[in-house]
Amino acid sequence: MSLYKATITIRLKTSVLDPQGNAVKGSLHSLGYGEVRDVRIGKTMEVWLDTPDAGEAEGRVEAMCRELLANPVIEEYEFRLEKGA
Repeated sequence: MSLYKATITIRLKTSVLDPQGNAVKGSLHSLGYGEVRDVRIGKTMEVWLDTPDAGEAEGRVEAMCRELLANPVIEEYEFRLEKGA
């Protein structure tokens, strides 16, 4: 078995309104950062797995995202694997 770290980033799809991002954008404008055109809020997770190889780890992380971690109706996700992290 090998240890892998998956860093997973989940964001709202671009077609979905992001009220939290809009609030942050408004606050940045109020602070004088008028050059900010858009803000999208997301979340990042780190998951460590003991699996035989990178292919197995990738498949398991993909399944986790699809089944629990992301809502495929309104969110998109991407992840990066690191061995021995």
